[in-house]
Amino acid sequence: MRFFSQAASLLLLSAAARAASDVIDLTKDSFASEVNGENLALVEFFAPWCGHCKSLAPHYEEAATELKDKHGIKLMKVDCTEQQDLCQEQGIRGYPTLKIFREGAASDYTGPRKADGIISYMLKQSLPAMSEVTVDNHDEFKSKDKVVVIAYAKSENDVAKAYKKVADQLRDNFLFGYATDPSLAPSEAGFPSIVMYKQFDEGMVVVPEKPSSVSEDSLKSWIKEQSTPLMDQVSPENFASYAEQGLPLAYLFIKPDDSRLNGLIQAIKPIAKSAKGKINFVWIDGVAFVEHGKSLSVDPDNYPAVVIQDMSPAGKGKKYVYPVAGDNFKAEDIASWVEDFENGKLEPTLKSAPVPASQEEPVHILVGEEFDKVVFDDDKDVLVEFYAPWCGHCQRLAPIWDSLGEHFEDFKNTLTIAKMDATENDIPPSAPFEVAGFPTIKFKRAGTRDFIDYTGDRSLETLISFVTENSNNPIDFEEELNQTETTVGGEVELEAESEEDAGHHDEL
Repeated sequence: MRFFSQAASLLLLSAAARAASDVIDLTKDSFASEVNGENLALVEFFAPWCGHCKSLAPHYEEAATELKDKHGIKLMKVDCTEQQDLCQEQGIRGYPTLKIFREGAASDYTGPRKADGIISYMLKQSLPAMSEVTVDNHDEFKSKDKVVVIAYAKSENDVAKAYKKVADQLRDNFLFGYATDPSLAPSEAGFPSIVMYKQFDEGMVVVPEKPSSVSEDSLKSWIKEQSTPLMDQVSPENFASYAEQGLPLAYLFIKPDDSRLNGLIQAIKPIAKSAKGKINFVWIDGVAFVEHGKSLSVDPDNYPAVVIQDMSPAGKGKKYVYPVAGDNFKAEDIASWVEDFENGKLEPTLKSAPVPASQEEPVHILVGEEFDKVVFDDDKDVLVEFYAPWCGHCQRLAPIWDSLGEHFEDFKNTLTIAKMDATENDIPPSAPFEVAGFPTIKFKRAGTRDFIDYTGDRSLETLISFVTENSNNPIDFEEELNQTETTVGGEVELEAESEEDAGHHDEL
């Protein structure tokens, strides 16, 4: 009987929890009546078994209570395992999917999925792109979100056209207002002016240009730059905002429970401030994102560590690891190193597997450290396969590639057949290409710096013909090519397999 009593108590608690929820459950019958009459509502389409949905649930509940009680904005949800027809009508293809509804008209929700982020995003959706700010609400408005921008002008019509356009474009990310009372403008800004208020760093910054002369592009760039904290934690929630800026990103990899964390952040902030607009600085949980650190050549056993990833168009993702890490790391010492990076004085850090002690096999094991030495040997023609161990196409090609090396083994003085694990080795800047899919096969003729893409089928016979026809050095066999055994592995699919295709990708 005790078991049944406990079970009943649990059921009662579960029912009470459901009753206390401020998230409205929708069905096909109630959807139109609940949603269409709301000026603004957020609806989550979910499945109970979905892990991401479970992670979102407590944040969604918390946001629902805050938005309902203080702002009259309703959050709703649809269980797509029970309301399949409704979810199909709404075009739901994955879980969770969140949609904003304005009097029944739907648009995609593209905001954060933490409680404070959902609240902030929906508040922005509830306001005009540009709100009027008065004496009565000025102090409240400028502290209403982490970043608030206010234009001070004689009238709404006098607000710069560029400001209005940018407010409309960035309304999902920031709060924009305008104030016509000159007494509200900060003394250091003057009147008219455009001011950003932020709940971090210096608290307030002023657009350096006159509102009448500011351009749409320059204002947008300024807002994105100034709204980026000097030293924030980077996570999946905000990584895209850094990537979109196209600036190098300097990471401090550290364990979140490290007692040195706050001290290091404060020590790095002055360096970040001097580099603002040129380099963004962040700290990252080195435990949760250890694989990301490894991809940036950071040693997970030697935190704290700093690495710059050049995410600018010209940087092509090159990484620069600060040579001192662990207990010997001192934040203030990176200032001159950062300056050297800005001045183009640093060489990128290349991830490389250890150089093999010997190369006895027919296929040369190529590593990042020896790339230039091996591939750019003017005396040799070179054929390289760039592969990933998890790639199915690469695995099927492996015995054929070994047979190719054996076939040309007598020509090792003039021809190199090589393979490189592109997950363990970086391709150096000297190479005029990047590898996006696996396997990627490149050929370099002797005496040149040009690479030829191999696009034929992956049979042994076709590979042999390609090498023979494209080599600058002579290749002369006594036996005819058509007598060569070509049955090893047969033909293999031509598609390159990307990291995303195989589910092996590192993202924030």
